[in-house]
Parts: sequence; structure tokens; C-alpha cells
Amino acid sequence: MAFWRADGGQPLGCAAESEELTVVRPHGAGARRRTVPAVVVPVDRALPVLTRARHGGGSAAYWGAASLVALQLVARGRLLPGVSPDGFDAWRVAPLDGEDIHRVRELAGAMPPEARAVPLPGAGSPALPTAEPLVRAFLDAVADSLPRTPAAPYAAGGSAFAARTPLQIPEQRGWAAGIAAGMDAGVRVSLRLELPDADGYDADDADWPDDSGHTFRAIVQLHSLADPTLVVDAVDVWAESSSVPDQFGPRTRIDTLLVLRRARHVWAPLSRLLTAAVPDAVELSDAEVEELLGEATERLAAAGIHVHWPKEVVRELTATGILEPPARKKTQSDAKSLLSSDQLLTFRWQLAVGGEPVSEAEMARLVEAHRPLVRLRDQWVVIDPQLIRKVEQRRTQHLTAIDALGAALTGTWEVHGEFVPVAASGALEELRARISDPEAAPGHTPKTQPAALAGALRDYQLLGVNWLDRMTSLGLGCCLADDMGLGKTITLISLHLRRQEQKATTAPTLVVCPTSLLGNWEREIRRFAPDTPVRRFHGPGRTLDGLESHGFVLTTYGTLRRDAANLADVVWGLLVADEAQHVKNPYSATARALRAVPSAGRVALTGTPVENNLSELWALLDWTTPGLLGNLTAFRNNYAKAVESAQDQPTADRLARLVRPFLLRRRKSDPGIAPELPPKTETDQPVALTREQASLYEALVRESLAKIARADGITRRGLVMKLLTGLKQICNHPAQYLKEWDDPKLNGRSGKLELLTELLDTVIAEDGSALVFTQYVEMARLIERHLADRGVPTQFLHGGTSVKRREEMVERFQNGEAPVFLLSLKAAGTGLNLTRAGHVVHYDRWWNPAVEDQATDRAYRIGQTQPVQVHRMIAEGTVEDRIAQLLGQKKDLAEAVLGSGEAAFTELTDADLADLVTLRRDGATTGRKAKR
Repeated sequence: MAFWRADGGQPLGCAAESEELTVVRPHGAGARRRTVPAVVVPVDRALPVLTRARHGGGSAAYWGAASLVALQLVARGRLLPGVSPDGFDAWRVAPLDGEDIHRVRELAGAMPPEARAVPLPGAGSPALPTAEPLVRAFLDAVADSLPRTPAAPYAAGGSAFAARTPLQIPEQRGWAAGIAAGMDAGVRVSLRLELPDADGYDADDADWPDDSGHTFRAIVQLHSLADPTLVVDAVDVWAESSSVPDQFGPRTRIDTLLVLRRARHVWAPLSRLLTAAVPDAVELSDAEVEELLGEATERLAAAGIHVHWPKEVVRELTATGILEPPARKKTQSDAKSLLSSDQLLTFRWQLAVGGEPVSEAEMARLVEAHRPLVRLRDQWVVIDPQLIRKVEQRRTQHLTAIDALGAALTGTWEVHGEFVPVAASGALEELRARISDPEAAPGHTPKTQPAALAGALRDYQLLGVNWLDRMTSLGLGCCLADDMGLGKTITLISLHLRRQEQKATTAPTLVVCPTSLLGNWEREIRRFAPDTPVRRFHGPGRTLDGLESHGFVLTTYGTLRRDAANLADVVWGLLVADEAQHVKNPYSATARALRAVPSAGRVALTGTPVENNLSELWALLDWTTPGLLGNLTAFRNNYAKAVESAQDQPTADRLARLVRPFLLRRRKSDPGIAPELPPKTETDQPVALTREQASLYEALVRESLAKIARADGITRRGLVMKLLTGLKQICNHPAQYLKEWDDPKLNGRSGKLELLTELLDTVIAEDGSALVFTQYVEMARLIERHLADRGVPTQFLHGGTSVKRREEMVERFQNGEAPVFLLSLKAAGTGLNLTRAGHVVHYDRWWNPAVEDQATDRAYRIGQTQPVQVHRMIAEGTVEDRIAQLLGQKKDLAEAVLGSGEAAFTELTDADLADLVTLRRDGATTGRKAKR
């Protein structure tokens, strides 16, 4: 592109040095030579200048308007590859439809005389150039100036047109000429598929019509780009039929052959047209039809040739797996008998055409045809080879009842490593409806609370009782995973009473719980079911002699491990695992003992169904309902890896559909669950490190990263965990990290301790009470000593606290005798009712939101009447700060039944680990609040 000015001044919009250029430009009625100062620049550099100049006047404004037309055409995908006069690959603006051609001709007609000045290539009399070729050349230049796409070779059939710099391809000149001829003539070629005629058939006849000898034909048809409504068959053009419109001129035959010659590079069968006397149609083999059903159509479209299929071709061939229970007489207890039966259910394929199921005979025909198109029901059906292979590989399969139920709930079943859609029928569909949407199930009648319950259930608690009753009456186990404090204990007591109302389910209930909760269970049973016998199977002299059929037996996980054989001798109506996260390891002795105790129904109670990974969810539900999630290896491969690592949403949705009926999860924040609860405010409290803490922190990071860089495997993971633990201890207090237990100086050395002191002073001055959680017993003892020196009454509960002493401490705190309750997070995060507290302090982070929420729920629970403020202490600029930013996302995952613990950080690369733990002096934490 060349810029110059008529007055000889600096060329428009260009700061480069001028050069002399001889041009031919208008002069009167003719043209003359003139030498002008000009700047020659590539078109891509000229475009910004021209588009800015389009609102001015003269030739610059005209070519600015032409630039917009060119860019609009390119944006609409009007691009085809070609070859420049010098033999280089070059993009052209094409093909143009009738409206485009009209617009280009209007633009050429509006060209002012001064816009026609062009460089004069050599001697000779000057001649004024024609406008339209100038416009077309400019449009092509704009197209070729844009960034080249890696997909270009797909359209051009070679490696050209994608390189950053043009490539010489003079051997493609003929091919490019074919493109140009086709475009300039305004002809576009398409293929119309014609299907062979076939006689109809009776689906019940044994003899089916054989269409294997029928062939398919691709008919060549021509379109006028000037008027897209004009379409003719090539055979009519070659026959010079009077019906062919005048728009298809004498060059149409040549243009058609040139287009076909170009297109044969992307689809070889077109070569047969070039050797025919009349290129009107080509007969296709089954393999060629299959190609057209796939990538060949896309390649042809990229080359400008579209393929048109007849309307009678049906592409909606689908396959669904049908799950069928064994045939038997329908009874009222079909759903329950299905689960109790040892008969296998059948999985079979059901093909459908356009949504209409096909018969077994028709399905056999489709499977055995081995053709891309099969005549069926007076229409041609497109056959997906992959779908047919699935049907052939596994025509039928037998499933257990629990496997079939899982498939019915998710709507999928795994066939050769792929999940395929399935549908349930009969008793299986009835069972699916009863547990997934009970209110819509036939015969559903809401039940009231048990008459023997000495108390009133809240609405959500009654819903929980009805859900537990429905699941256990079907012989299915389940997990009640309500937030702590929503009344899981009274809900389970109500379930026991409900089951005693019917003779068929009258049997004792065994509750297995941590030792610290034995007293709470016994008190709650005597309070809400005073007529129900309750005994502890714990400690010396324990016995099951004289066990009442309608009573409760309470035992601990430790006793269960030691006395599983005696407990297994009883026919239990219900087996309840409270704080069921204690058996999240399926290979532990506790989990094995729990599985060895038989019962008519199994119920897991927990506020945290998942703490660290999805395998814990598998362990819970495989105990309550064995086989539901398959074996652990299959569960990890099918669900855990995809959901935890890849964040695979479809897999997560499928897992949710499978798990949801067996896991009831309600939160305090849910509408209508606990509207009487006061607000809860959560705040991240940033604290600065002292100079001593910062020095220790940086020294530990520097030394540890050097060791970690030289280690691998389990040694490296151990070093990472040691580093993270040391950093958390330094953030708590230097005395904890340095193990200064003998009367250390505590004041002025820890930002956290200073903030805690100020906070507790305020709480006590307002006659309030606070819970202070830490995961380190040593740190709690340092805080206890520090507060004692200041005259603050405290008490400290940890793993070594006896059951009796634990109950005394809870009562003392609830009575207001000790305003500050120090608690070990591991030992006191569950099973305590501490509604006296209006403040909860997390002195250090557990790095698992679900565990922290459980600890907070010691105060924020049913019975709490005052607002609860949660304070999370975070050392600024440290690893705590960075992880606090991740915990928002982690909380979402935990609430979606996902999680990851500190062990996940051991898999970080050295660089990522350094970024996580390196001290940032500017700090990054701000106070973040959330009201609930």
C-alpha cells in the first residue's frame, strides 16, 4: 500500500521516510504519469490509518470505507486459499454471494477518480485502471494480511497458508485458478444424496428385504452465487436444457470441473466425476457413504461443497439399557422383596428410531446389517458403528438388586468402561421412585411422630424420622448427616420408637459411639423415651443377659472391637454408628468389627460424612448399604479420581444422584431448618508476626526447602509435613515451636496470643463466655498458664480427660463458673453442648472447614439464644494466610461431599511449595466476615 499527498507534503498518517514513486493518475478525460513522494507500507500497517481516515475526504476516506467492507467479509468467514501472481500462498476474499457481489460493485462504482492512482510498473502509455479489479485486489490483500490460522491446511489440503511467512507453491497455480474461475463465474457446487428405493416389510415376517445390493448416488448440483435461489443439476447444464436459467452461462461447465478438480483432494470419490462424459452423479460404496456421514462432509464444506441429505434419512438411532426384575406376581411388598431376593436382574439393550422403540427382530436387523444406512419402517436409518458395537458386545447382562438400584438412580450403567443410559421397569422403578422422590410415589402417606415420644419433633426432624423409617423398612441402610446441634439423637430415638409400633420390626437397637457420648445418649433416651429400657455395654461386668426386645444398648467403638463376637449373637433391629467418621477407614479393626454385627437396618450418624477424601464416603455407605458404590477400587476409578482431581461435573452429578437418597444432609443455614437460631458471624482475624516469629519462620523455610529439594518419595512427604507443622507452631507462639515448657516468657512474643488476650478481656468484661480451640495440647497448656497468670478462670478438655470429668467440665461451663473453655479440637470437636458460649476462637486452623464447623457447632446449635461470633486467627503473610484464601473454595467442596487435608500439600512441586510457605512481609489477609 502506498501513501502520498497531491501537494507533495508528508504522506497521510505516516512518519516514515518518503521515497519516489511513479504512478498513473487521472488527468482530465485521460491519465498521465507523475512522480510523487510516497511511503510504501504493508496492508496490515495501513489498515489502522485507513479506518481512522474514513470520516475525512478524498481517496483516503474511500479506501477507509473499503477497509471496513473487507474486514466485515473476513469476519463472516468469506475466505478461500489461492496463489499470488508470484507463486506465493495467499488468502482471497471468497466465495461471495449475490448480495456481496452487489455490494462490491456498488463500492467500485463509487470510487473517486483520485483513488485510482496506482504505481506504474513500466514504460508505455499510461492507462487508467478499472475500478472493480482494484477493489477486488484490495479486498484480497486485506484478507491475506490477517493472522494465519493453524486450521488452514485442512481447507487447502497442504502445509501452506498456516506459516507466518508466505510459502512459494507455484505447482498449485492451476488449483488456484480453478478457485478464481469458480468464484468469478459465481458458481457453487453441492452434492445431493439420493437413496435407493426399497420395498417395505412386515416386522413380524421372517424374511426381511435384502437392501445390500442397493447403491447410493451423489448428484452434482450447481448454485448461482448471484441468486442463491437458482439451483440446477449438472446433467441439465451439460444437456443444455431449456430449463437452465440464463445465469448459468457458457463458462459454467469449465467452472464446475475446476471446482470438482479442487475438491477431489479432500474427497477422492469425486475423481470419478472428472473421467465421466457428464459429471452428473457418482455411485457410492458403503464405506464412502460412511465417510460422508462423518469427516468427509466437513472437509467438503471447507472446500466450498455442501452435502444435502434427503429428509427421509433418520439420524436419531439411540440405545438405552433396560433393567428388568425377575417376572413374578405383583404384591404390595414388591420393592422390599426385590432387595431381599437373591435373584438377578437383567440388563438388555433397547434401540429406538426417532424415539420409537424397535422390536427384537428389527433390532437384530440393525445390528446385523453392517451398513451405514439401513432401510427400516419405510425410512433410511443412519447406523452409528460404535453404538452397534456396544449392543453386539453385551446384548444381555445380569445384575444384583443393589447394582440395579444404583443404575436406576443414576440413570446409567457401566458397559466396557463407559456409562450408558438405562431405564428401570416394574418393581425396580417403584423402588427407585420410593427412595428418590417419596412424596410423589404411589401410596405415600406422611406419618406423625411416635406416640411414645416424650417431646415434640420439629418439622425437619419428623421428616428425618420418616426418611429413616422408609429406608430401614426397605432393608436399606442410610446416613443422617445433619449439622451438629440439629437433633440427630432425638431423631434416632424416634425411629426406634416408630419401629417398636409394629411387631415385625420390634427388636433392640445397638448404638455404637465414642466413650464421651455414652452419658449424653443415656440422658437423651431417658428424657425422650422414659419407658424404653437402656443399658450400657461398657466396662467391667458388661453383659447382654436379659436384654429387652424393645430396649437400647449403648457401647463404644473400643468395646465393639473387643467384644464383636458377643454383640454379633444378638438379632438387632437397628445398628447405629454415632460420629460415624470414626470408621472412615474401611480396613481398620473398628470398621471390620462393625461389619461383623448383623442387623435389620444400619444407620450412620455424622456431621461430617467426608473429612479428607471421597473414599471416606464410600466407607460409610458401603457399611450402611453394602455394594451400592461397588468395590473401593471401582469407586476410586469411576468417581473419586474424576471428581477430586479433574473437577469433573458430569461425574459429580452422577455420584450425587446415586448418593442423595442414602444420605440426608441438612444445615443450620437451610431455610426452615432452624429459624430460631440466632445469627452467626465468622471473621478472619489477621495478626502480624513478631520479629522473633518472623526470624524463626524464615529460617525454618530456608532450611527445610533445601532438604526437601534433595529428597523424594515418602521422605520428601515427611519433610513437607514437618515443615508445615513447624510453621503453624511458630505462628502460634515461639515457645511452642522451641518446646519451652518450663515457665517460659509468653508476653510480647506472639501476635496471636496478644490478640487472644485482648479478645478474652472484652468477652469477660461483658460477662460472656468463649470456647478456644487448638489442635495442639501443648499450645493449650501455654494459653492456660498465660490466662491463669492474668487471673482468668479457665478449664482445659483434651483426649486424656475421663468421661466423668468431661461431663463435670461441661456442666461447670454451662453454669457460668469458668468463662473460658480451652478445648483440644481432636478430642472436643464433637459430642458437646456448650450453648453458654457466645464466642468461638480457632487459635490455629485445622485446614478442613467441615472439622472447624463441627467444633463451632458446640456453641451454635439448637438451644443457643445469643448471637455467636467465630474468630479465626491467621498470621499475616504466612502459609496460614495463603491457605485461608483457599478454604473458601475448600468449604464449597466440603459441602458438596468433597475434601482434602494437609496431606494434599505434600504433593506440591518445590516451586509451588516455596510459593505457599514463603513469608510475605506486606501481608495479605483482610478481615473477612460472613453472617449466617
